[in-house]
Amino acid sequence: MDLEKELKISEEMGIDHSGSSQDTPLRDDAFEMSDLEKIASIKGDVQNIMQTLGLDLTDDSLKGTPNRVAKMFVQEIFGGLHPDRKPKASTFINKYKYNEMLVEKNITLYSTCEHHLLPIVGKAHIAYISKGTVVGLSKMNRIVDYFAKRPQVQERLTMQIVKELQDVLGTKDVACVIDAKHLCVNSRGIRDIDSSTVTSEYGGAFKEESVRREFLDYIKLDTTF
Repeated sequence: MDLEKELKISEEMGIDHSGSSQDTPLRDDAFEMSDLEKIASIKGDVQNIMQTLGLDLTDDSLKGTPNRVAKMFVQEIFGGLHPDRKPKASTFINKYKYNEMLVEKNITLYSTCEHHLLPIVGKAHIAYISKGTVVGLSKMNRIVDYFAKRPQVQERLTMQIVKELQDVLGTKDVACVIDAKHLCVNSRGIRDIDSSTVTSEYGGAFKEESVRREFLDYIKLDTTF
């Protein structure tokens, strides 16, 4: 297949927002290299990209870029790929018998589109109904951050957050809504700076219209302080 045809096919796949599975696609040997080994390898790749584009890597502003990008990829924006970085979610017995919905909304979300490696920026809103266990509030933010810090599609991210909280809390009664801007849409291609993407995943009781509506009404509350 010639390069021009291959580029066209890959671009069309990105436009269609194709995905593979609920699990992030990883090779079996994904974590055989250490972070330092990965940074060293990626540094060389970034240098090659920049040199191919014609940039002068002896310039003071550019010469540190390959190092910075490589470290950022491994330890920051794609740091959620490594299972060792998965947050330990502290759970507690619901001694106060709170059996209504708990909502954590407006969780700031930064992720990366796996089709173009451009930022996804938005808000996540999470809710659950306790079946006897509650989780620390900040742990919900950390779970969002963990799954966001990897190449993603928003649909998969939404499902991964819900599944993880269902496992942690021991209940299917978990919901998540994400509203985010994709810079692969906003800054390139169609360059629509105003559009955003909304995804949702509802488990257990949240599949009931009245419960789902209560959650969505909470999201709309004005909590500006």
